[in-house]
Amino acid sequence: MQSNSQPLVALIGRPNVGKSTLFNRITRSRDAIVDPTPGVTRDRHYARVNWEEHPFILVDTGGIDDGTGNLDDHFSEHIRHQAMQAIEEADVILFLMDGRQGVAPSDFEIVDLLRRTEKQVFYVVNKIDAPDLEIELLTPFWELGVDNLWALSADHSYGFATLMNGLTAELKQVDAPIELPENTIRMAFFGRPNVGKSSMINAIMGQERMVVSPVSGTTRDSVDTLLSRDTHNYLLIDTAGIRRKGKTTDKLEKFSILKALKALGRCDIAMVLIDAEEGITEQDTKIIGYTQDHGRALLILINKWDLIADDKKKKDWLLEEVRLATNFIPFAPVLRVSAKTGYGIKRIFPQVGKMYRQFNQRFPTSSLNRLLEAAVNHHEPPMYRGRRLKLYYTAQVDTAPPSFAVVANFPKGIHFSYQRFLKNRFREGLGLHQVPVRLFFRERSGRSKR
Repeated sequence: MQSNSQPLVALIGRPNVGKSTLFNRITRSRDAIVDPTPGVTRDRHYARVNWEEHPFILVDTGGIDDGTGNLDDHFSEHIRHQAMQAIEEADVILFLMDGRQGVAPSDFEIVDLLRRTEKQVFYVVNKIDAPDLEIELLTPFWELGVDNLWALSADHSYGFATLMNGLTAELKQVDAPIELPENTIRMAFFGRPNVGKSSMINAIMGQERMVVSPVSGTTRDSVDTLLSRDTHNYLLIDTAGIRRKGKTTDKLEKFSILKALKALGRCDIAMVLIDAEEGITEQDTKIIGYTQDHGRALLILINKWDLIADDKKKKDWLLEEVRLATNFIPFAPVLRVSAKTGYGIKRIFPQVGKMYRQFNQRFPTSSLNRLLEAAVNHHEPPMYRGRRLKLYYTAQVDTAPPSFAVVANFPKGIHFSYQRFLKNRFREGLGLHQVPVRLFFRERSGRSKR
């Protein structure tokens, strides 16, 4: 299964034009599924949405204030940061305006900026509550000189279905996968700012293909580099550093986090870099958690190993700290590397090749059912409400990561400890030692549960 990037849809506009109302209508509608990805939906301005099988990240950029005084004040630095980053980072932009208040000076300035981008922009006039008001309230906004205006009442849903139909049609275009050589392995590099992600890609490429700087936060967006090596192709994705939430007050950094999380949706293997000098931090483990929320294969790279190469005590301490911090993902390989000296770089591609094969491996149903039967014989399922749990059969339902459905009489009664036992037996029996494995438990339909 190939994972595509999730488009970023940004809501921009002045305060009180109804952005939050529209944001809530999209994310809380019975037609929308909001994914509680850690670090995304904890902030009310971000949400992962799946609208009619079109997943995207919805961002409310906050109100763009009108300035006071001369015309230059209409575009303060605060306004410029929000509007410019929404325009630059988003794939699709919803520019919301207030139909009741009419056109504001800042609307003209923002539209002028939007005309310079190649991004798809929906110019939405909100607070139009009925068809008979549409012509009257829309007319002043044609002065903006845009090709199309979308009438909407985010409060009362007038025009909402039409807008969402237009948005999903555009998302189909954005979702179109980038043409890559067949069997390209997509590797995204993640980590805290200044951990050496760009330098690592440079070391892998053997040439200066990325902008490398000792100033943290240099990489603001995901940057792709295609590499052909031997008979294989690799897409190397450099991402912005993910800061601790308390340090992401700047709008620019918050957009960068979203772009980094977005890159998880289109990689096969997440390469998480840890700074050997600083050791593994709480933020490192959160980044690792993000990779598992997305079901990505994970390779941990302890970078800057050359800085502690002569300190055996610190090396032993660091390896133990990494082991303890990642005990919830014992399958993830750990490599010691140095982007500066090239130490350990040659081991990356053989390791990635092993992981990629496991990540995309398929298994015959007959062998899976023999494995399930052996597991049940070794450790019988416990009782549930006075009745014996039964596992009837299993089948593989997906790859990347390998995912299996197990049909049972009472799926909800299977304790997490027994689920963990089965997952470990599947991992061992199938040789999936270095990638995540997913098990789904389903109820047998149309038959007695006895």
